[in-house]
Amino acid sequence: MATVRLDQQEPQAREFTATVIAHAAYASKPAVVLDRSAFYPEAGGQLGDRGALTVDGVAHPVVDVQIDDAGAVHHLVDGALPPVGAAVAGAIDRARRLVHMALHTGQHLLSRALIEAAGAPTVSARLGERDCTIDVTRDAVPERELAAAEALANAVIDDDVAIRAWWPTPEELAALPLRREPKVEREVRVIAIGDFDVSPCGGTHCTRSAQIGSMRILGSERYKGMTRIYFAAGARARGLLAEHSATLTAVARDFTCGAADVPAQIDKLRRALTDARGELTAMRERLAVAMAASLAPAPGPGEVVATVDDAALLRPLAAALTAAGRDALLAAAGADGVQVLLARADGSTLDCGALLKRLASATGGRGGGKPTHAEGRLPAGTDWPAAIALARDAAP
Repeated sequence: MATVRLDQQEPQAREFTATVIAHAAYASKPAVVLDRSAFYPEAGGQLGDRGALTVDGVAHPVVDVQIDDAGAVHHLVDGALPPVGAAVAGAIDRARRLVHMALHTGQHLLSRALIEAAGAPTVSARLGERDCTIDVTRDAVPERELAAAEALANAVIDDDVAIRAWWPTPEELAALPLRREPKVEREVRVIAIGDFDVSPCGGTHCTRSAQIGSMRILGSERYKGMTRIYFAAGARARGLLAEHSATLTAVARDFTCGAADVPAQIDKLRRALTDARGELTAMRERLAVAMAASLAPAPGPGEVVATVDDAALLRPLAAALTAAGRDALLAAAGADGVQVLLARADGSTLDCGALLKRLASATGGRGGGKPTHAEGRLPAGTDWPAAIALARDAAP
C-alpha cells in the first residue's frame, strides 16, 4: 500500500489529483492514504506539508503528513475523512513548502560549508517551526570559522548553481563523493548542489541554489560534547533580519542616533550605569555607618535587632555594627518574604547558624550559615522582633 511520492519527483508541484485508497490511523489520529501524493511526510529532520484535499467542492484540511514503514503516506485530516474511492484534488501550502525547501537545501549547503571552513562534520539536523539547528562533531567552533562557513554558503547561493535530485545506480552511487553515508540500502536518492555538496536525502529541495535566497547563522552553543548551530535561510532568514532591523531602528530612535551608532550609545550607557552603581554602593555604606551610630551610639558588646527598608543595606549595616562590637540581627521585608542576616561581633558567643535554624523551624522559613554569619528568608509578614524572641526562648 505504498504511496507514489510525487514530492520526490517534482518538488515544485503544488497541486495534484489522486484517489483515496484507505482510511487509517497514525498515532491514534484519523488519516487517509492516497494512491499518489505530492505532500511531503515528516522525515529526516524536515516537517511535513500542510494543505487540503478537496472532494466535490468540499475542502478537507490536511494538518500533518506522516509515513509508515510500508511507505504509505498518512494525511492527517481535520474533520470528516474523504470516503475511500473518492477522487481528490490535493493542494499544498505553497508558502510553507518554499520555506522548507530553502531551509533543507540551505542545511545541506551549510553542512558542507562547515566541513570546508571549520572542519566540523554534521551529526544531525532539525528544521523546526521556529528553530533550525545543525549539530556538528566539534566541541566548540570559533565565531570566525562560523562566519567563514556562512560566507562560503552564501557564495554558492550567489553562484546560482543547479541542484539535481536523482536515484543513481549502485555503481554510480559507489563513485559519488557523498558527504555522509546513506541511511537506506535500496533506492538511495541523492541531492547534488552543483559540485559543492553531494548527499543522500529524501527531502524536498530547491532546483537552483539562488532559490535559497540567503543563509544566516544565528548563533551556536555547546551541546552534549558537540556544537549546536542555529541558522535560517530563505524567507525565514529574511523575516528574522527584518525583525532584527525593526528592533535596531526602534532602539536607535530611543537613543536619538543612527543605527550604526547604537553600539557606542549602549557602551556609554553601560559605563554610566557602572558609575551609578558605584556611587549607590558608596552611599549605602555611608548610610549604614550613620544607621549603626544611631542604633549603637556607644561601642561595646551587645546586640542590635532591627528592620531596614532596603535589603541591600543588610550587609553594610551588619559590617558597621559588628565593627562597633555589636551582634547584628537584621531583617528586610519584601513582597517575597523577609530576608534575614545574622552576624556576630568579635568576642561574641552567638551561634548565628543555630539561631537561624531555629528561626526557620519556628516560622516555616529557610536558610543557613556558620556560627559567625548566617542568611535566610522567612515567610512574608513575619514579625521580626517577635520571631527573634521566640527563637531565643527555644535555645537549648
